[in-house]
Amino acid sequence: MKAMLSVAVGGPETLELTELPDPAPGKGELLIRVRAAGVNFPDTLMIRDLYQMKPPRPFAPGGEVAGEVLALGDGVRGFAVGDRVLALTGHGGFATHLTLKATTAVKIPDGMPYEDAACFIFTYGTSHHALKDRAGLKAGETLLILGAAGGVGAAAIELGKAAGAKVIAAVSSEEKTEFCRRIGADEALIYPRELDRDAQKALSGEIKRLAGGEGVNVVYDAVGGDYAEPALRAMAWQGRYLVVGFPAGIPKIPLNLTLLKGCQIVGVFWGASVFRDPQGHAENMTDLFRLYGDGRIKPQISVRFPLKEVPQALTLMQDRKVMGKVVITME
Repeated sequence: MKAMLSVAVGGPETLELTELPDPAPGKGELLIRVRAAGVNFPDTLMIRDLYQMKPPRPFAPGGEVAGEVLALGDGVRGFAVGDRVLALTGHGGFATHLTLKATTAVKIPDGMPYEDAACFIFTYGTSHHALKDRAGLKAGETLLILGAAGGVGAAAIELGKAAGAKVIAAVSSEEKTEFCRRIGADEALIYPRELDRDAQKALSGEIKRLAGGEGVNVVYDAVGGDYAEPALRAMAWQGRYLVVGFPAGIPKIPLNLTLLKGCQIVGVFWGASVFRDPQGHAENMTDLFRLYGDGRIKPQISVRFPLKEVPQALTLMQDRKVMGKVVITME
């Protein structure tokens, strides 16, 4: 097998494509031939030891895969050789072969290509959990998405529209506004790369103008940093502010704003929720496969790379130049 390994702490340039013996499944495990792997922002953090999960080196990053079952370990039930599956792996996905716990694998619908499957569970799982379980987004409400052109942001646009919400996409360039409108956003705005106090006030005012009425009911914040406060100031009474990620830094929030608006700041830790509430996760996956089958959601894959070009894929991701999803193919 081949794997792109992190052999030292550092950026994408530290990764090495390596030949390894093919693995064998242990008790309760599946051996998967990986056909495609999704690229996500945590992959860029993990190789720098900046993520909460720190696997021992050498390890392959890549936490989201799709492929076919090659072999079953002892005690595995419900799967057969040849089954098409997707799985969250945490790491190990940037490789041609992978063993994983059978309980983490999900069979792929017949009409779903491997590339779509490899770019499905992390972004849609996160955004569906955020909007449905944590925010209780309702039809007719207004949803603001910070970082709307990224993987989870694009998924949130589609899911927000599927829920009947008005969606405002906040992004960093005109090209990204066009992308967001194309996949369903009702409104789009460009925020500046850097924000002083005047720029924060202007951004908050623009959000309120686009939202109309009292402001936005739900903020989906996948950016953080200095963008958080103006978004919170644009929130309607009893709004819900979803904390999803911090590529722009961890924000400092004046908590008096939550009192004045009667609003909630809600953490979104989807990975933990999967393990703490497996039944809820299974129900959410059923929802998402139904929406995919109905054509209401579909991974927005913008770039494809072969395994040997994983460093280029991670560089694109860390530089925040991605629109939608990036996928690694093993063909």
